[in-house]
Amino acid sequence: MTVGGTLQSSSMLIQRDVHVVPRPSAWIHGRITDVVLGWSWLPVALIVHSAGSSVSRIQTLMGLVFLVSFAHQPLTLGLVYGDTEQRHLHRRLYRWAPLVAAIAIAIGLNVSLALVGIVAGLWNAEHTLMQRYGVIRIYGRKAGDDHGRIEKPMLVVWLFTALMFLGAYADLPALGARIGVDQTNAKSIESLNRIAGFGTALFWFAALASVVLAWRWIQAEHMTISSTARTAKWIYAAGTLGLVVAVMIDPIAGIAGYVAAHSIEYFAIVHRSLIRRSSSTDVVPTAIATATSTRARRTVSYISYFAIVGAFIAITYRMWDGRVYGFAILFLGGLHILYDGLVWKLRRPSVAARFGIVSPM
Repeated sequence: MTVGGTLQSSSMLIQRDVHVVPRPSAWIHGRITDVVLGWSWLPVALIVHSAGSSVSRIQTLMGLVFLVSFAHQPLTLGLVYGDTEQRHLHRRLYRWAPLVAAIAIAIGLNVSLALVGIVAGLWNAEHTLMQRYGVIRIYGRKAGDDHGRIEKPMLVVWLFTALMFLGAYADLPALGARIGVDQTNAKSIESLNRIAGFGTALFWFAALASVVLAWRWIQAEHMTISSTARTAKWIYAAGTLGLVVAVMIDPIAGIAGYVAAHSIEYFAIVHRSLIRRSSSTDVVPTAIATATSTRARRTVSYISYFAIVGAFIAITYRMWDGRVYGFAILFLGGLHILYDGLVWKLRRPSVAARFGIVSPM
């Protein structure tokens, strides 16, 4: 055999042994699915907006939105108490948090229902925004960037700008009339309307800060990540900005889209995570992994879950004039928000791997 023939044979052997590692996708679920999820708030907002000033239609639609919102909250408990690895990370917190939450809610409801409502509303608004931030960071991690220090304050300022706009320019009494608030709450809304002057100054300051932060983010994106990764990330970021603007244009419709999109997206994220668990070879056979290890088992688990949630709502909705249902919303919502910040830590390699993230950060 000649030297040339030997080299050619060696080259062929080397090529056979080389495995080309496929480049991870810039998308989370897929191009079309990601766009639909990132803008899922829009059809909800349009439907609620089309209700106009019909109190009955708005109340019905908002009731459906909050039912969907309630349905996603217990999922987090399953991800915690059905996962041995997760429970061991914060064993004491997961043991005592339900008791502490129940006591705090019971005390709060007896002190001031309005105060509990305000705290719960603001906490939920922050939590929903942080989910949007978390999804943006998934895109960023998949692209290999570390722009979280810009993105988190940018999103927070966007939301603050929208809230200040409502305080400065929205007709709060008219909004209250659209959703059919009672006389007591109407007086509270009128009191808030009197401080609109402070909101005006804060709105313009926040609007300027929003533009500055957005410009800094765009510059950072252009300098560090590819155009393909930017496309996926920017479409989602544009959906987030559009959602904030929708809250300013029609607060009721915007809030409906804000709440509904959060729940819809959460179901999709959990589903994606469960699929990754089932396809991973190093997953510890915990309760949640075993119950969702195949497509058939996931289908049965989903049907069972929604059946249990539906039965719970039907049973508790009228118990003690709805107080049991109201307590459950606050209790499950509080634990959901608290636990979510621990379950979806992208810094943990096992969590990052469920979204196809391979770059260390």
